Amino acid sequence: MATILTTINMKGGVGKTTLTVNLATCLAQKHQKRVLIVDLDSQISATLSVLAPHDFARLRRGRRTISYLIDKVIRPYIVRKFGTADMLLEKVCGIQGLDLLPGNIELYDEYTVAEVLYKKTQNTTEKTKFSESWQQFEQELITSILEPVRDRYDYILIDCAPGYNLLTRSAIVASDRYLIPARPEPLSLVGIQLLQQRIKKLKQQYNPPLSLDLLGIVFILSGGVLSGRYYNQVMQRIKQDFTPQEVFETSIPMDVNVAKAVDSFMPVVLNAPNSAGSKAFLKLTSEFLRKIDPKADLW
Repeated sequence: MATILTTINMKGGVGKTTLTVNLATCLAQKHQKRVLIVDLDSQISATLSVLAPHDFARLRRGRRTISYLIDKVIRPYIVRKFGTADMLLEKVCGIQGLDLLPGNIELYDEYTVAEVLYKKTQNTTEKTKFSESWQQFEQELITSILEPVRDRYDYILIDCAPGYNLLTRSAIVASDRYLIPARPEPLSLVGIQLLQQRIKKLKQQYNPPLSLDLLGIVFILSGGVLSGRYYNQVMQRIKQDFTPQEVFETSIPMDVNVAKAVDSFMPVVLNAPNSAGSKAFLKLTSEFLRKIDPKADLW
């Protein structure tokens, strides 16, 4: 049964997708793990990090994306031909064990969700509060999509959109652990603090409270002044709020190859395997596995 992890941050541009796809690729290629990447961001960055645009366009025309599955949960009264397994794209980038549940630029209609849930509260014999109906839907949405294929994988990595929308909350509820990518800058730290507050509140909304822990914060560095003394100052602030176990020792250095890999529609660990960024992701993956299972033999 797969361990489900969500990659999240309230702020965009912190390397969320870069972390997700490279970690997933390293797990599959170097450690022979079965890994599924789930793209829950309408910018489809994770999808286009492992798949060329013309291939994505073909999938979208055939409705072979996660939006089909989301709509299936929203409107269960419509007869559907396909399930989650039919949407999986296997061996992306030619890597055995690395699969993708493609995203879509149109994931769901909030008005339709509200309308369906409102009607549901009106049609029940014993009237249900709209808030309760919404929470139940939030709890079931992503969980119900992943459950049919969960036993196929060792890890399912969910790439969420910046912010805190319905899909992100549902992904958090479905997850066992979560990762926070961050830049060593003040606004990124504010995003972490806001996210932690909201996750704490979300966990307490359920009875019993959600069993969900932070696996760690991963720092992805950028250029300019964000180095040396300034970086150390930011890290010191982080250590005041989090334990050493909650911050990954490995950080991802500034590397132009990481940006270039996006243009090739593949992770940097495949596009430039000898680059500084790739080597850092390999090291990060080993640290990731030790955090997941301290007794694991990583040869």
